[in-house]
This record gives sequence, structure tokens and C-alpha cells, in this order.
Amino acid sequence: MNIPSDILNNVIKHLSSLPGIGKRTALRLSLHLLNKNSKNIIEFGNAISDLINIKYCSSCYSISTAEKCAICMDEKRDSSIVCVVEDIRTLIAIENTMQYKGKYHVLGGLISPIDGIGPNDININQLIKRVEKGNINEIIFALSSTMEGDTTNFYLYKRLKDYNIILSSIARGVAIGDELEYTDQITLVTAINSRLPYENSLSKH
Repeated sequence: MNIPSDILNNVIKHLSSLPGIGKRTALRLSLHLLNKNSKNIIEFGNAISDLINIKYCSSCYSISTAEKCAICMDEKRDSSIVCVVEDIRTLIAIENTMQYKGKYHVLGGLISPIDGIGPNDININQLIKRVEKGNINEIIFALSSTMEGDTTNFYLYKRLKDYNIILSSIARGVAIGDELEYTDQITLVTAINSRLPYENSLSKH
């Protein structure tokens, strides 16, 4: 793609590095921004720059601007129930239902040997430490119904089964292979509210 401007070409290069955005889409977005006034462009740039101020919550590993995120700091949330999710996208999907009142633990990925991702590469040991503090009564496995999700669920079960807590898994209202972030809110609420003891799914392994 022959772009007659180094500045525009640089913007296109960075935009096209984002997931799902090719060079043509990046060009269209860049030209759209170019038609904005200077104030809008500066505000857009500042919003992107502010991303460097985002941290990870020291408790649940969600995103935050402080040591602990707003959910972990909310005393109205039920600290005895922890929903384990793959990443912030699933957390947002569950929060958008406005039905779940417990807390979360963000793994930051799933176990995937083919991709070289093992248990120590995601936030599993940190979850174990939270359980060992003795304030958790139930862990809900809310991972995608993919091979990687099922593998991670099973590994978590093996690590947690000897603790005196309930280990449950969301009901399979979600089609096999589906990712939770794309699940509609009603299905997601039903899947969480209809959760079952994880042991019930062991026959599938």
C-alpha cells in the first residue's frame, strides 16, 4: 500500500497491528481521524496514552487504576464466591448481566500445551493462595467450553479438590467451542445460576 505520508503510514501500521484490523480498515480509520478537528485527535491520542496507567489488581488480576480493583474493594460483593474467568473480556460480559454478586479471579489465559502455555504461565498459583487464606467457600469455573478451557478446568479441579470449598462449573448452555464473551446475557445468567458441582462433568474427561 503506497501511502504519500510517513505520518499517515505510521498510524496505519499501528492500527493494522490490532486484532481484526487489516491495512484497508486501518487506512479508513486513519482517514476518518484525519477529518476530525485537532481537539478530537488530541483527546483520542490521550485516551490511548492513558492505557499505560492501567494496572492489574493485586487480588483478582483484573484491570485497575489502583492496587485493588473496584470489584474487590466493594464490600457489598460476596467475597466467599469467586468466579474464575480467562480474561477481562469474560469478566465484562458477566458484569454486564448485573446478576452476579460475587468476586472474580482472572487467569490471564488458558492452559494450552500446543501454544507452550502451562499452569505457571497464568494466574493459577495466585488463586491457590487466595483459597488458602480461608475466606472462600465456592469457586465457579466460568471458562470457555473449548479444549483449552476444559483442560484448565480439570487442572484447577485437581489443585483445589482437597480444600474444603465447593467447586462448581457453569451449566453448558453455551455451545461447545463457544467463548463466553460472545454469549448473550440471558444464556450467561442461566449458565451461572444453574451451575453444577464440577464433579458431575468428570465423566466427560
